[in-house]
Amino acid sequence: MKKIILLFTLFFLQTAFSQQPEIFKLKKYRIAVLSDSIQETLGLNFFAEKLYTFNDSGNPAELYEIDKTSGKILNTLKTNVENKDWEALTNDGENFYIGDFGNNAGTRTDLKIYKIPFQNNQLQNDLLKTISFYYPQQKDFTSKNINTDFDLESMIYLNNKIHIFTKEWASKSTTHYMIDPENFENQAAQKIESFKTNFVVTDASYFDKKLYVVGYTKKTEVFLDIFNESESGIFFKEKPKHLNLGSALTIGQIEGIAVDETGIYISGEKFHSPIKNTKPFLYFIPKEKLKL
Repeated sequence: MKKIILLFTLFFLQTAFSQQPEIFKLKKYRIAVLSDSIQETLGLNFFAEKLYTFNDSGNPAELYEIDKTSGKILNTLKTNVENKDWEALTNDGENFYIGDFGNNAGTRTDLKIYKIPFQNNQLQNDLLKTISFYYPQQKDFTSKNINTDFDLESMIYLNNKIHIFTKEWASKSTTHYMIDPENFENQAAQKIESFKTNFVVTDASYFDKKLYVVGYTKKTEVFLDIFNESESGIFFKEKPKHLNLGSALTIGQIEGIAVDETGIYISGEKFHSPIKNTKPFLYFIPKEKLKL
């Protein structure tokens, strides 16, 4: 009987102190169905108040400016590099940074970020530079498809550095690393901090001293975590605002987030499942709806 009581007490304490998500129905904030040309959209990023996205590997190596209300493509920016596995997009106000570092199996040794100047609404491809990096903590490169802690889909630019947030299939956590965008040798990513998300992180955005992180679970649950920047470039010292946005079966496989002074834009790629297929959607949450 004492063992049963002890087990019940431990379970109760674990439940009581674990962070329960707030239900926030993203479906209500749907504003557009994305074009077939970007049905595999993976990330979102604001550059000079314009919204940009791109497609998954196997698609053209292009960036797309999209309308913030209709989701329609307004401009196509071509690059002269391969889209081996593009996963994230950010910028410093002068250059786009394209993360070609998707790593579902954990086997890649050619992780890279393309730095491309952007002027007069055009990519300056002749000035492109490549930032190569590796994780000092990774010692095993054996294929572990969708079971590695060294996958990656999220990146922001902050304080003259690139900050990346891993997609950890095994640990259901994310680790924050920092990369020097002016170092074009193969550099070691600097580990900063980690956080147990209990979902895999698919994109991140930074605005007004907050880090916004989206992702999902194998049960198709979609989450948004909003972290306060407790110190310059440090996010994981406090628990985030934890929101359950719904199921990928209804809202799509959420892969992109971009935040500005008006609110949050979220995008999902086309989602296939034995139960149903979901179209690629664009969502907008006005800032006042989150009550941050």
